[in-house]
Amino acid sequence: MAQFGGPKLVKALHFDSEAKEKLVKGINKIADAVSSTLGASGRTVVIEDDFGNPHVTKDGVTVATSIMLMDPVENLGASMMKQAAQQTANIAGDGTTTSIVLTQAIIDCYNKLKAYKFSFRDIKSGINKFKDNVTELLESKAIDVDDKKLDDVSIISANNDKKLGLLISDAFKKAGENGIVTMETSSTSDTYVDVVEGTRLSSTTRSAHFFTNKEKEISELDNPLIFISATDIPNVRKIQDILEYAIKSNRSILLIAPLESQPLTALAMNMVKGNIKVNVIDPPSFGLKRKDILEDLALLVGAKVFDESLGDSIDSITPDMLGEADKAISDKEGTVLVISEKSTEVTERIEYLKTALAKEDHHVLTKHLNDRLALLCGGVSIIYVGADTEVELKEKQDRVDDAIHAVKAARKEGILPGGGSALAYAATMDWQHELNQGELAGLNVLKDALVAPYTKILTNAGLSPKEHSLSKWGQGIDVTSGTKKQMINAGIIDPLLVTKSALNNAISVATTILSTDCVISNVRE
Repeated sequence: MAQFGGPKLVKALHFDSEAKEKLVKGINKIADAVSSTLGASGRTVVIEDDFGNPHVTKDGVTVATSIMLMDPVENLGASMMKQAAQQTANIAGDGTTTSIVLTQAIIDCYNKLKAYKFSFRDIKSGINKFKDNVTELLESKAIDVDDKKLDDVSIISANNDKKLGLLISDAFKKAGENGIVTMETSSTSDTYVDVVEGTRLSSTTRSAHFFTNKEKEISELDNPLIFISATDIPNVRKIQDILEYAIKSNRSILLIAPLESQPLTALAMNMVKGNIKVNVIDPPSFGLKRKDILEDLALLVGAKVFDESLGDSIDSITPDMLGEADKAISDKEGTVLVISEKSTEVTERIEYLKTALAKEDHHVLTKHLNDRLALLCGGVSIIYVGADTEVELKEKQDRVDDAIHAVKAARKEGILPGGGSALAYAATMDWQHELNQGELAGLNVLKDALVAPYTKILTNAGLSPKEHSLSKWGQGIDVTSGTKKQMINAGIIDPLLVTKSALNNAISVATTILSTDCVISNVRE
């Protein structure tokens, strides 16, 4: 029996066409499973979990990550597709299915057009040059998101569930410009929005060992104590008293402090062992600005900032220096603190900052004051997701999670015509390049592949792509009616960030696979 991870692990070698064929076979299996979910008429997938329970979803990354293939080389191909999907989800929160469909299409078009006759270096160069042109086109055509388009993005991202989409959109509107939107499980079957006080910090979790949800890479602490320090913490003994206090109080604890490697490792080990529920993030901001930000944050959570430069002794850290929050959620974007209500002191600080901002005309100081106000004024919209069954709840949570990230992406960089039409239109343009034959072949590979998401959306709806060609920017097919429409006017849209991320990650994985001549896999018995 092979000993995975051990020194006597036996490896199998696969070369040239055999290696590529098996990798592509794995890619096709995962792509076929995921692509069926694409578009308004996409199908759901039922996944059996480790305990034999069903999980119904239309979320591409959920489908992808659930797949494990028996053949080791095929599984490596599938794993690379998973990485493309996960990377797209990490950057944009959506577009995972599009990324997988594009990856498969690039590989198929490479073989169909016999691009392998040319130098792969030239092929890759041509693909990347064309990608840069496509990206430039998309960025030039993107439009900003207003409230109406916010509704459209939310509905589309919620798999065309209008009621749920409008609720998500409403959550963003209620949170305000500086607000945050997050998701919780409802205690009933109802789905609703609640707005509470809170703030977002740019700091993320210092170690993966602090994740409470490893699949989504999230650390979530309920009713945590909060310790804030402007001074480096060299070893765990210095904060032992507050850690013991948290354990005795049966409370989780968030450390907003510059911890060195020894205390960080010690806390991670204790988290893994279940001795304490803890998360560690770095203090936000830098330099002199950090002092103001930390003081504002401490005021918000009811803590005292530990700072040796102000005469505090690290040996005298006591529980009364701790603040608290209703919830602390850290993900790849930062950390959200949910606060039930603001103190009178916080309200007074906000008014002071508004007065100072009105008098300030220096652009650096103005930005700093605005950052401080955003920290103190932000609200948190919590979408409580409910359903009648556990299966329905998981599927609904997947949709809400996708929609939240898609709306964030849309607000960040703008939107494009949806339904795969933006990429399909880019493929129809007459691009002028000074390219050699190999680069031109690479351009044509990507040009043909760009149509794949549009084509798949139509076929999933039972429509023929040959009968629905596109000639103008913004045109597309509303698959619910089978008619040609101006996509943005019809509310069928895609966030620019989602489309760009899907394209970049698909090209990265596809070119890696196409350049592979040897695969070394573990021997399985």
